[in-house]
Amino acid sequence: MADTLKLQELAKLIRFYILKMTTEAGSGHPTSSLSAADLATALFFGKLRYDTKDPQNPANDRVIFSKGHASPLFYALWAAAGEISGEELAAYRKFESPLEGHPTPRFKFAEAATGSLGQGLSIGVGMALAMRLDQLSVLGSQLSDKQSLRSSSISLTAGLKSLPVSQLTGQLKTDKPNSDNRKQKTDNRLPMVYVLLGDSEMAEGSVWEACEIASFYKLSNVVAIVDVNRLGQSGETMLGWDTEKYAKRFEAFSWEAHVIDGHNLEEIAGVFDGTLGKAGKPTAIIAKTVKGKGVSFLEDKEGWHGKALPKEDFEKAVRELGEVDRNVKGEIAKPKGITSSQSITSITSSIKKARGTRGTLDTRDTLSYKVGEEVATRKAYGEAIAALGSVNEDIVVLDGEVKNSTFAEIFKEKHPERFLEMFIAEQNMAGVALGLAKRGKVPFASTFAAFWTRAFDQVRMAAISGGNIKFIGSHAGVAIGEDGPSQMGLEDIAMFRSVFGSTVLCPGDANACLQLVSEAAACDGIVYIRTNRPATPVIYRADEEFKIGGSKVVRSSNNDKLTIVACGVTLVEAIAAAEELAQSGVNVRVVDAYSIKPIDEATIKRAAKETGNLVITVEDHYPEGGLGDVVLNVFATDPRVNIHKLAVYKMPMSGKGDELLEYEGISKKAIISKVKSLLMTKKAASDFSRAD
Repeated sequence: MADTLKLQELAKLIRFYILKMTTEAGSGHPTSSLSAADLATALFFGKLRYDTKDPQNPANDRVIFSKGHASPLFYALWAAAGEISGEELAAYRKFESPLEGHPTPRFKFAEAATGSLGQGLSIGVGMALAMRLDQLSVLGSQLSDKQSLRSSSISLTAGLKSLPVSQLTGQLKTDKPNSDNRKQKTDNRLPMVYVLLGDSEMAEGSVWEACEIASFYKLSNVVAIVDVNRLGQSGETMLGWDTEKYAKRFEAFSWEAHVIDGHNLEEIAGVFDGTLGKAGKPTAIIAKTVKGKGVSFLEDKEGWHGKALPKEDFEKAVRELGEVDRNVKGEIAKPKGITSSQSITSITSSIKKARGTRGTLDTRDTLSYKVGEEVATRKAYGEAIAALGSVNEDIVVLDGEVKNSTFAEIFKEKHPERFLEMFIAEQNMAGVALGLAKRGKVPFASTFAAFWTRAFDQVRMAAISGGNIKFIGSHAGVAIGEDGPSQMGLEDIAMFRSVFGSTVLCPGDANACLQLVSEAAACDGIVYIRTNRPATPVIYRADEEFKIGGSKVVRSSNNDKLTIVACGVTLVEAIAAAEELAQSGVNVRVVDAYSIKPIDEATIKRAAKETGNLVITVEDHYPEGGLGDVVLNVFATDPRVNIHKLAVYKMPMSGKGDELLEYEGISKKAIISKVKSLLMTKKAASDFSRAD
């Protein structure tokens, strides 16, 4: 049982730190931090197992502050543990300090960037899934008949739903003979993931998306701690202090729910020391708290959210806290080892070393398509990721219940233990992908391009977190046809381009897609791959190379009149247009800008220079923020180059793909018409100039 007297002293010290750092900074969220101080103190110094000298140790429990505005509490906890100095605390919210207003991984103990509310539980679910995957790998490696994880039918879903709870929750016990031929117990502890949530963010749908997935996969190593302090930013929360209603909602999602007094340290310690996870379910601790707890003139008062105390009020508040022991130090227990000489960490590490953690695939040796063959790039993605999964065991695939359309089902068939069905919940899928990535997995998450727009907040936060995630958007553009505009991804390039540090790829054929999937896997960071619904001709031979930041000059001559820059479906239209124009004696250059971000500036600039500084861009995307704008940026300081954008300018409708390409002016016929019009105008201008 935890030492509650010491916890009381630590909680008082932590409250002091919260008030001091926010007053010195002149900003922050002290009242939101004070309400959760007792909960977090009991967690950190009574329950948590974490090696502070090795934050990335896979045996560590993980803690995520989904209510990231409570960063003063987060930093105060680490200060109480002796990991942050007073000088560092004094730099809170100051320029270049890692102690930012909302936590980011610039602070070494922050698991991910938080503060955009409603995302922490999804990240925690992803981390818990990664831990479970690692433990299932260990379990598979220990099978007496040496079967592989897959052949033993221990897939992730099967493992979670059919293996004994004693093996998959809390402890994994196996028997191993030692050198004396005696059996020795091996105690492999499955780490826990604790997520602190605010009651305001419980109104976010993404929280409940995470709840249903945690329940579906029986993630008994996830604990949600809800700080129910009644007050949000501008008034009372939806449920106020109705903790029983919160409990019923969690229970409706098949969680184990516990309602407690969030300021009673004995009660808090008791629930932490209780049966967390042992029922084979995720656990919710719903704690009734008081915003501003510990300072009478702040307690349960509106108007104090996000406001630091002025110095005179700080002195008054500190007097209310009473004597604060500045020398008390909180001890965070290290992960429990196992009694044999080999730990779960070393077992997992040996497995990864044997497999190769950054496997890459030269698809030209194992998988390729013949020139002229009709293959959709979405299918090429499915086949590429399945092949890549065979050489890189860290790859996992998530899908938004459209796996038969994205072709992620091919990966599922080959690697069922690493396929995660996320159902129709894209925000949670993006958050889970981040959690997986932060625990060393390489997640590929796929759905229709249009549906990633609803998860944009999660995508941008993943970038702030330094997430290594590959997003796949299929069914892009009007070329999808009859399904109509609600299903057409027409904003996706602009969206992913705007994400910090992102890479955006749009392969023009199946062979290009094969290689770019492998390139994406080897590229750290956020990568977006746009794939097509319709089958299109294979343009490139299997021995062609495709690199991030490159492009392909598909058609050229010494007498090209202008350059057409295209990607994806419109590349096929551009090539067809160029071939027909050539038959009438008009040569144009065609550049495949398959790497949209980063763009191949050198090739495009050279093409423009050699073709009279006349460029047409063609894309199955809205004109704002797409390929055309990228090319415009290339020539932003060169007024000699004339850029003409062909894009989706009209609101699309249902119809055949070819009809819609024609309607939007991005078909072969439309490209030919635009080329002839520009060349005619250029000739007229030249004739007029000579007449002068």
